[in-house]
Amino acid sequence: MKKMIGLLTLITISCQSKEKEQLISEVKEPVKMEVEKGLEVATFGGGCFWCTEAIFLELDGVKKVESGYIGGKTANPTYEEVSTGTTGHAEATQITFDPSKISFGELLEIFFATHDPTTLNRQGADVGTQYRSEVFYHSDEQKKIAEDYIKLLDSQNTFGKPVVTKVSPATKFYVAEDYHQNYYARNKEKSYCSYVITPKVEKVRKQYSEKLKK
Repeated sequence: MKKMIGLLTLITISCQSKEKEQLISEVKEPVKMEVEKGLEVATFGGGCFWCTEAIFLELDGVKKVESGYIGGKTANPTYEEVSTGTTGHAEATQITFDPSKISFGELLEIFFATHDPTTLNRQGADVGTQYRSEVFYHSDEQKKIAEDYIKLLDSQNTFGKPVVTKVSPATKFYVAEDYHQNYYARNKEKSYCSYVITPKVEKVRKQYSEKLKK
């Protein structure tokens, strides 16, 4: 995976109540977001958001990471509703980053290096559409980079199986409940954190040491 960064640069370096249910028509353009000048946003679904949040918080150039829900049909979903797998949302992390320090392509590489993009609607023991692998792009450039990168991974048979990661326009992102935010840092002693998240964080620290916050 380490060699991918150079290739990527060449590519061009993202209901309990029926009243709450709100069907969303097919989205063709990503939702417009306002961000501080000079910053950009990337949104990834790659299994439990406790894992992906912890990984991206490690990286230099990442200003903020929020865990939340995206890509579903229910307005203002709760964790309990999303966990039923009926709202259509993915657990996701929304990353605000400085592209002068870390590119979307580099974030994408780390995203693919730290989850299994070949399993449909599951990551390890976490099963359901809410745990799907998906890149929610915020611009045509992000869309092209993600699609080209997936083609590259498949052409090189990187994972030994086809990548099933979807590439979709970003819809409204709902920030998850407060207790989900910065979960790993506050709950390292819990078994899920130590057995599932810690190995991912340690992999990033070892494999991408030059990209970590000082």
